[in-house]
Amino acid sequence: MLSLTASEVEAIPVDELAMRVLADFAAHEGWNRRNWVLEHSRGEGLSSTDRKTLNRCLSEAWGWLDARCLVACEGDSSSPDSRFITRLGAVTLERGLEHLRAVERLDLDLLPILERKARPLFLRGDFETAVFVAFKEVEVELRSRSGASDSLIGVKLAREALGQGKPLARDDVDSGEVVAEMELFAGALGLFKNPSSHRPVDYQSATMAAEAILLADLLLRLLDR
Repeated sequence: MLSLTASEVEAIPVDELAMRVLADFAAHEGWNRRNWVLEHSRGEGLSSTDRKTLNRCLSEAWGWLDARCLVACEGDSSSPDSRFITRLGAVTLERGLEHLRAVERLDLDLLPILERKARPLFLRGDFETAVFVAFKEVEVELRSRSGASDSLIGVKLAREALGQGKPLARDDVDSGEVVAEMELFAGALGLFKNPSSHRPVDYQSATMAAEAILLADLLLRLLDR
């Protein structure tokens, strides 16, 4: 059970409190949200103010869990307060809040190719492959749109496609911007795609992997422009 005073519960950020609630609910095989809150706000010696504080804070934590689909209502229960821990909830218990925040960070409209190929890998926790696949698509698009040969890859491809006077160089901007865009693509491919082609890359941070995929999405959108 949660061994926290009302003032301690009130001081904990709602996301951290929610994860403690979820862990306790899982450990004790809970099934009813309302019963769980009542049980944890009826301790001996609590003042009416403390009970009210606990009830509200714990209910707020449950609301946070519901909103992120870490718990869901049992479909075959007559009680609207019945809850089970969802697949995402189980993964979040295992991997922590950083993973959930990274998933939420990536919860927007990626380009269809990244939706199909990169997001499923990311959600399975295969960050290295997800990032590699995302930047491979950037490379494929660069080659396709510029007509470059298959022998050109990574940094060399970016410079051959986007450099001054090259097929994809913009003619409506200052030459400095042309160079900057070329270096942006070259640097991104060199940093995020090339290493995975030659050696294992351990993305221990889900947030970094999510940001890398978002960068690939941005580069593809720049090419569409």
